[in-house]
Amino acid sequence: MVWLKAFVSGFLATLIFHQGLYSLFYLAGAVPTEPFNFESVPPFGIPAVVSLSFFGGLWGIVLWGLLGRLSSWRYWVWSVVIGATGPTLVAMLLVFPLKNLDVSGQTWIGGLILNGFWGLGVATFQVLMGARRSL
Repeated sequence: MVWLKAFVSGFLATLIFHQGLYSLFYLAGAVPTEPFNFESVPPFGIPAVVSLSFFGGLWGIVLWGLLGRLSSWRYWVWSVVIGATGPTLVAMLLVFPLKNLDVSGQTWIGGLILNGFWGLGVATFQVLMGARRSL
């Protein structure tokens, strides 16, 4: 059951924290594409934001597996650090090149900020849903 809570934490953190901050970036003119992208993506034709949230859920499980036993401030700090670095490294070194997307300093910095905030969201939802004891 805890793994399901970890997945849901990552899924919700993508929709609320990641896409919420991305919305602010978009409104500020810092990113060119709109948040909550509903264009279908292969191979199943599901909306891009749902695909992103699914992978956010998988990363939520990874975070739980890596950080589930940490206590107090270490849990929060490492959720942000690993949340920022893990998904950003995979995106910039694997996903972007596979999709022929440009990788630049801006995408690295933006990815680290967005994904760090996502990691904070995962940590928050895991505590709220009882996947972690209250800290």
